[in-house]
Amino acid sequence: MRWGSYLARRLLGALVTVWVAATVNFFLFRLLPGDYVSNFARVPGATKAFQEQLRAEFGLDKSLGGQYVTYLWQLLHGNLGYSYQYKTGVSGKILDLLANTVPMVGLSTIIAILIGTLLGFLAAWRKGTPTDGATVLVALVVFALPVQWMGMMLVLWFTGVLPTSGISDPYMEMMNPTLWETVADYLRHMILPSITLLLSTAGSYVLLVRTAVLDTFGEDYVLTARAKGLSKFTILRRHIAPNAMLPTITVIALTLGTVVGGAVLVETVFSWPGIGWGTYQAINNRDYPLLQGIFLVMTVSVIVLNLLADLLYFRLDPRIRK
Repeated sequence: MRWGSYLARRLLGALVTVWVAATVNFFLFRLLPGDYVSNFARVPGATKAFQEQLRAEFGLDKSLGGQYVTYLWQLLHGNLGYSYQYKTGVSGKILDLLANTVPMVGLSTIIAILIGTLLGFLAAWRKGTPTDGATVLVALVVFALPVQWMGMMLVLWFTGVLPTSGISDPYMEMMNPTLWETVADYLRHMILPSITLLLSTAGSYVLLVRTAVLDTFGEDYVLTARAKGLSKFTILRRHIAPNAMLPTITVIALTLGTVVGGAVLVETVFSWPGIGWGTYQAINNRDYPLLQGIFLVMTVSVIVLNLLADLLYFRLDPRIRK
C-alpha cells in the first residue's frame, strides 16, 4: 500500500470520527435533565420572563435541529459556545484550563512512560529473578491502588512540607514576586499531583512492556539471532525492542491523547485548576457548553494521537505496507 493512499484513508476516517463524536457530544447533553437556566427557577425573584430571556440569549429556545445546525456552524468557525458559569467563551476558558493541565499531566505522563518502559524491559530481561518479582509486585500494587487514595495519602504525609492545593500561594501576589519566584512556586505546587499521576500510570506501563517483551522472546527471529551468537544487548536493541514496542505505541498514543482531558480525581483532590477540575465544576453547575467543549477537545486529541500512531505503524511495521 502506498503512503499517499494510506494517509488519505486514515485522514478521511479521522474526519468522519470527529463528526460522529461531535454529533454524539451534542445530543448526549441534550438528553440530560435540566440546564443552567433551570437553576434560576430555584432563585427567589427569578420570573419566567427572565428565564425565557436567558433561554433566547443562549439559543435554548430554538428547536433541537436548529441548535444542532448552529452548533456545527460554530464548530467550523472555531467557536465552542458560551460558558454559562464563567460568562465567557468556551474556547478561551478551555485554553486557560489547558495551560495548567498540560504541564502537570503531560510531564508526569511522559516520565511515567519512560520509567515504565525501562523497568518493563528490565523485568522481562531478568525474568524469574528477584528483580523481576519485586518490579512486578510494586507495579501491581501501584496499579491497583485508587488514584484518589494515593493523592489523599500524599496530602496527609506532606502537609506543611509541600503545597497541597492550588497553583500558587495566596500571598505571592502581595509580595510582587519575580518571574523566577512565580515559576518556582508553581512548580512546588505541581510536585504532589504530578507524583500521584506518575505512580498511578507507571505501573501499567511496566506490566504492558514486560508482557510485550516476553511475547517477543519466543519469536523465530530472536532464536535465530541467538543461534548466530549475537550478544544479548544486540538482540534486545535490534530485534526485541522495535517489535515489542509496536503494541505499546497505540497505548502510549491513547494515553498522551487523554493528557488534554486532565485527571478529574487528581485535580479535584489537589484543587488544581485544570481541565479535570473544570469538568467537575461544570458538572456541578450544569454548564453544558463548557462540558461539550471539554469532551470534544478530549475526543479530538485522542483521535489525532491515534492517527499519528497509525502513521507511525506504517513506517515501523512492514506488514502494513504490503
